[in-house]
Amino acid sequence: MENTDLFVCIDHVGLAVPNLDEAIEFHTNVLGWRLLHRESNEEQGVEEAMIGTGEQLSQNAQIQLLAPLNENSTIASLIRNGPGMQQLAYRVSDLDKVCATLRERGVRLLFPEARRGTNDSRINFCHPKDTGGVLLELVEPNKNAAH
Repeated sequence: MENTDLFVCIDHVGLAVPNLDEAIEFHTNVLGWRLLHRESNEEQGVEEAMIGTGEQLSQNAQIQLLAPLNENSTIASLIRNGPGMQQLAYRVSDLDKVCATLRERGVRLLFPEARRGTNDSRINFCHPKDTGGVLLELVEPNKNAAH
């Protein structure tokens, strides 16, 4: 029987933080997570790190730490009231198909076309007003990236 689920698994939970180095330090040295990937995404105005724990397999969820690169960053506006959860990300195998299906079901997406996400993944976001107040990110991983 063919799997018709829209989502593969929870890809990551994004946490907005004021200082990426301090957040990495806390999550690795205090909580025991491992730094898996770090990059700056100028287009989205964020510096980010992906952290994981255990044997990081293809369907293990990760934590994404997001710090603003400048005061105009969406993350900068979020952390004015303090750091916290920024988004919940679902992994998908075909972003275009999932976006089309969700649009047909009345869910508004933030971007008309996919954008580049962490580690050259393809991403889009569901409007929080259509998802019970939670910013849902849809992530199609880069097939060539290591997990």
